[in-house]
Amino acid sequence: MFAAIGLIVLFAMVFGGFAITGGHLGPVFHAIPHEMLIIGGAAAGALLLGNSMGLLKQVGGGVGKVFKGPTYFKQDYLDTIFLTAKLMKMLRTDGPVAMEAHIENPQSSNIFADYPKLLKDHFLIDFICDAIRLVVVSSGTLNVHAVEEIMDNALKTHHHGVEKTVKVLQTLGDALPALGIVAAVLGVVKTMGSIDQPPAVLGGMIGSALVGTFLGVLLAYGIVSPLASRLEQIVEEDGEIYHVAKAIIISSLFGNPQPIVIEAARTSISHKNQPGFAEVFDGLRAK
Repeated sequence: MFAAIGLIVLFAMVFGGFAITGGHLGPVFHAIPHEMLIIGGAAAGALLLGNSMGLLKQVGGGVGKVFKGPTYFKQDYLDTIFLTAKLMKMLRTDGPVAMEAHIENPQSSNIFADYPKLLKDHFLIDFICDAIRLVVVSSGTLNVHAVEEIMDNALKTHHHGVEKTVKVLQTLGDALPALGIVAAVLGVVKTMGSIDQPPAVLGGMIGSALVGTFLGVLLAYGIVSPLASRLEQIVEEDGEIYHVAKAIIISSLFGNPQPIVIEAARTSISHKNQPGFAEVFDGLRAK
């Protein structure tokens, strides 16, 4: 929503400001398709040259995420606390054997079925199940610090993979001004080949070439770099939900009382989506 509004404001202010100050948009719009062919084509070629197809698909999904916004909101964080706490309670009261069916096939589990949105996040479900599986197979010899280290490594690996999409956009943003210069230089070369033309014709050709530089800078600093920045913010925000699950599991394994477990989870959530202590406590008692 805000990303779309930002694009509208960007184009309205840039082109509208140019027109209001007496600039003629006709020559600019006339030159944009040709310059974009060079800049956009070069950018596409560079992306194909420097990245795998799988990563490029992730970049496309990341750009879509910028326009859709974060995946998780306050209720999703509450659901993660309730789900993970319910699993840890079952582990404590019913024992490891009762947990096996749920963690080995969460898609068929009546516990996981209560949280369909969370079930769609395969990393989150695997992250929770893999940690609990370590408890199930440990036969009482579990080192909680070792489990915490394993979960931290899983989070780092996942975050590093997601961050690659941000880096691709950042690299593209850094390259676009130079690709705009490439288009401008080619326009100047074309102009020099027509040096015998009247000044009015040469002026139009030079102006068209300069549109290449303009587009490269506008695309870089007005669109692609802000997209990368916003995507990075969304990745960081959505990643909090995994830390919530980790906090519940680790705090429970240490044998902490429920208020400590709740606070360990709540303080992993930014204030924007952070539920109140009573909201979590009452929700857990109702489950």
